[in-house]
Amino acid sequence: MKILISLIIGYLIGSIPWGVVIGKIFYHKDIREYGSGNSGGTNAGRVLGRPIGIIVILLDALKALIVMIIVNKISPGYEQYAGLAVCIGHCFPIFAGFKGGKAVASSYGYFLGLAIYVTLEYIWTFLVPVVAFFATLLLSKMVSLSSMVGVSSAAIGVSLFVDLKVGILLVCLACFVIYRHSANIERIRNGTESKIGSKKKSS
Repeated sequence: MKILISLIIGYLIGSIPWGVVIGKIFYHKDIREYGSGNSGGTNAGRVLGRPIGIIVILLDALKALIVMIIVNKISPGYEQYAGLAVCIGHCFPIFAGFKGGKAVASSYGYFLGLAIYVTLEYIWTFLVPVVAFFATLLLSKMVSLSSMVGVSSAAIGVSLFVDLKVGILLVCLACFVIYRHSANIERIRNGTESKIGSKKKSS
């Protein structure tokens, strides 16, 4: 029962579409009707401006961390499952017609929560994917590729050096995030994926 409650809490809070909420309330726009059609921070920044994109990214990341804090208080031991449910809710939000983002920002909030409540002294559960993200971004200028590399690095690192059970959850998350980037992967292969500073559209 506790795990079910944890999953429900995670999914419902993960379903809060901050990009859509901010767009509709303050700009009278549904960002899913513009740009890539995605509700995440990257598209929010593209449609509403970079500062708003950063705010949405932070809010989406905080969803996972806040859920894990709550679950730690009411159902200790289930934080990793609740955090994963946030990522699912972010992609398929019940409050936004199940049309959400790609779970990248939520994943990083999840990694931070894991470092605090699950892997404990292994703070690099959070730091490694952050470094991997920015290193890839510096080299490739592609947010999509950087996102996939960052999440994958967490899955591989935790599986090999920290906790195999948690690692399996992260492998599933990484596969899910990569799947959500299917269109981006195709554009990367074709050499048409947009890069930071370019004027091409990407999702």
